[in-house]
Amino acid sequence: MKNNIKSSFTKTLLAIGIASASTVTQGAAFQLIEQSASGQGSAYAGAAALGEDASTIYFNPAGMTRLSGSQIVVAGHIISPNAKFTNNGSIDAFGAPLTGNDSNTGDLAFVPNFYYATEFDNGIHAGIGVNVPFGLSTEYDDGWVGRYHSLRSEISSININPSIAWKPTDKVSVGFGVSIQYMTLELTNNLDSALVCAKLSGNLPPPAQPGAPGCGTLTPNLAAQDSSAKLTGDSIEFGWNAGILYDVDDKTRIGVAYRSAIKHEVEGDAAYSLNSTLQAQTDYFKQITGFNIVQNTSLTATAELPESFSFSVASDITSKWTALFDWTWTGWSSLDVITIRQAGGVPGQESTLDLAYANTNRYSLGVNYHHTDKLVYRGGLAYDETPIRSPETTSARIPGNNRTWISFGAGYDLSSAWTVDVGYSHLFISDTEINNGGPTNPSTSGATLKGKFESSVDILSVQANFNF
Repeated sequence: MKNNIKSSFTKTLLAIGIASASTVTQGAAFQLIEQSASGQGSAYAGAAALGEDASTIYFNPAGMTRLSGSQIVVAGHIISPNAKFTNNGSIDAFGAPLTGNDSNTGDLAFVPNFYYATEFDNGIHAGIGVNVPFGLSTEYDDGWVGRYHSLRSEISSININPSIAWKPTDKVSVGFGVSIQYMTLELTNNLDSALVCAKLSGNLPPPAQPGAPGCGTLTPNLAAQDSSAKLTGDSIEFGWNAGILYDVDDKTRIGVAYRSAIKHEVEGDAAYSLNSTLQAQTDYFKQITGFNIVQNTSLTATAELPESFSFSVASDITSKWTALFDWTWTGWSSLDVITIRQAGGVPGQESTLDLAYANTNRYSLGVNYHHTDKLVYRGGLAYDETPIRSPETTSARIPGNNRTWISFGAGYDLSSAWTVDVGYSHLFISDTEINNGGPTNPSTSGATLKGKFESSVDILSVQANFNF
């Protein structure tokens, strides 16, 4: 009896409530470069070559060899994203216009950093960084037109990064670190109760069909009758990073740094709040087939967060001006196919999501102007590519596109022990077209979200440095 259930249906129902786990992989929009306020002011140009404070533990641990004594760095970043959606022909699974209003998203977020670095008598430098390399929070209005794609998405991570560095020659410094990374997520979306109920009813094997509860009281694409799905999960995994700093001469340094990919094995739970008619149908479906479809259950998914490689240059053009450059490559293509497994699901019919992400490049140029011995001004520009290849693979959870940064900031020495840094960036984001859903993307109850996001981001960063 179980073998008679249609493969396409089982894959669809498995995905409806849990494919939101794939948003762990939705691109650079949730990868956070905001790891220091000193770097924020110059758009992180030269970040792997500067070694100006203990935040170098994240960007290039070899840079710790440029620090004397011990230093504690505490930084915070207020990130204010904004995304305004305009509907342009979104339809449900039957081709009718999706009901619901347009909606904005962009919750204010706070991202903290902490670093400690110290120098030992034998020339070894060691330190530890605690930061947030990945994170996002988006939330749309209840009943909006894209409710089958996304309502709330919250992903956060904590990365603990003990590191060591030494200088084997006068010109070369090397560094190495270990990453202990903890990630949590919470993702919600609505389900079209009428569509799910019809598919369950239509795929019960005979002769059980006559006894199935009816779905005739449900209307497709009606928010008041929607059901909902909520996914929560977490994972703790390990990675590493390494870097080299080369002093070309007393004015110019070159830094190269690498951070490994980290494969997260997410374990969590799917919780459903179902319309009463749909609940009766799912209970009957499980009774007849034995399969656990659209019912509370445990889930697992594997997602490999990308590796990255950076090449930076810092050069003192004059006694007051320092020119900065950075190129960072990120290997997002590691997030190609995500497989989602549901306890009690159909064996051999696990849902898969083909992301087909592209590797990306980030280019930045910046300058530091040392106005006095105590005061430095910073400025920078950056261009940041998106890994999303097309409107069909754009997610409403993380609408993103190529971004252009403009940044400025300053640093001031309050005393021999205390210094402060501030930085501000505005990110201009190209308009994002979305055409996501339909028969090839069953996780959205068959609905197609079609329209445009107009987005921007503002970032304000503050940092305190204590030297001792």
